[in-house]
Amino acid sequence: MTLLPSNDTRSPAEYERLRRWRLILGREPEEEKKNQGRDSLESGFAVNLGDEDEGMDRTLEALYESDRESGLGSSSPHVNRWLGDIRKYFPTSVVRIMQRDALQRLGMREMLLEPETLEAIEPDVELVATLISLKNVIPAKTKETARLVVRKVVEQLMKKLRQPMVHAVRGAISRSSRTYRPRAAEIEWPLTIRKNLKHYLPEQKTIVLEKLVGHGRRRSSLRDVILCVDQSGSMGPSVVYSSVFAAVLASIPALRTQMVVFDTEVANLTDHIQDPVDLLFGTQLGGGTDIHRALRYCQQITMRPQQTIFVLVTDLYEGGDQAGMMQAVQEIVAAGVTLICLLALNDSGSPGFHETNAAELTALGVPCFACTPEIFPDLISAAIQRQDISLWRSRATT
Repeated sequence: MTLLPSNDTRSPAEYERLRRWRLILGREPEEEKKNQGRDSLESGFAVNLGDEDEGMDRTLEALYESDRESGLGSSSPHVNRWLGDIRKYFPTSVVRIMQRDALQRLGMREMLLEPETLEAIEPDVELVATLISLKNVIPAKTKETARLVVRKVVEQLMKKLRQPMVHAVRGAISRSSRTYRPRAAEIEWPLTIRKNLKHYLPEQKTIVLEKLVGHGRRRSSLRDVILCVDQSGSMGPSVVYSSVFAAVLASIPALRTQMVVFDTEVANLTDHIQDPVDLLFGTQLGGGTDIHRALRYCQQITMRPQQTIFVLVTDLYEGGDQAGMMQAVQEIVAAGVTLICLLALNDSGSPGFHETNAAELTALGVPCFACTPEIFPDLISAAIQRQDISLWRSRATT
């Protein structure tokens, strides 16, 4: 129930409606009120705010009317106080939006360079991407705090994404290695019995085993996975999610996973793949893009083309050899590699990308689409089972 200030005679419903508009539109400039020659409350629209609403209004005003007011100021205490205020007045989802707006509208990337500020901020994937892009300018006193913030977000993502990924991949591996002509030691008896229950003979109290089900002898790895990720500035969240998934995939013995990142240079970060935090701090967000060079490098590290799943994560804005990029794609596909191009791996699923290049890759048989983290495990599962990825995508998006 809305409590009206003692000097306001309007109904609760009318007051609540005007209160909401007042918080949305902000307070009336002092000069305007003087020119109109009337008190704030005498205006048919204006309302007096309670103490909590006044505090909420000040936090909104500091960010969204910073051109008229002093804003957040440049000092760390002002910023930290504001960060504390927005956490007090707004839910976490809104806090994250306001933090991003502060970074974008006020150019406040420097607010991340103080450990006190990082401790007060609400961490998320966008913040991790920003910290990684700033890693070379973060002062020594802040680096450990920055690493703790990144680890906190990574652990949240691992907790959310690990089990679905492991479950999907192990199920796909099991189905891919299944055989109906197993040796005696390879027979999977519970599944074999279920498959043959319809052949039960009551008089003999036995089952006629018409079909045997088992698993063939597994090699050291059933599939090779290469995650090749564009680390140009616009791909920040995709780099974060790719690093988490790379660590999960690397923990599954039946897969041999490699992680490659690129801008105008190429770096193989597979040695750091067990720890996604180390993996992220090994990236260098920002810079140009040379997809052709990255594709050629990945060709060199592809040992078993027919068993390789190659996931290229990029917006396809090529700054290198355009013709060479398409030629490399043709060669990779012709060799039998399962090549998939993800235009983004993030929560929004609505990336900006080079439409012409995406159309050309699609014509070469390479599926190109954005992917959210929630459906990425199913995508890898489908690739392991050699499903038609274009058909899988149609079902998944439907």
